[in-house]
Amino acid sequence: MASKKKREFNGEGKRLSDQVAKSMRKYFRELDGEKATNIYQLVLKEVEQPLLETVMKECKGNQTLASQVLGLNRGTLRTKLKDYNLI
Repeated sequence: MASKKKREFNGEGKRLSDQVAKSMRKYFRELDGEKATNIYQLVLKEVEQPLLETVMKECKGNQTLASQVLGLNRGTLRTKLKDYNLI
């Protein structure tokens, strides 16, 4: 029997990618004729800070653990935390 591919879920039982797609569709609908530009940077900016905040809370401020959870080098994490005034 073939093994099922492991899926990553958020706390609501839905795949994170599904939630991102839903949000992007809503964003484009709400543009109401405005031209979309720099979407990639917009998404990174909008997602990165709450991602870092949430992971740091879950890791109780432990940067080493947070860097492992995020898959980032600890130095990179510290730089990003400083950029967002989170430390």
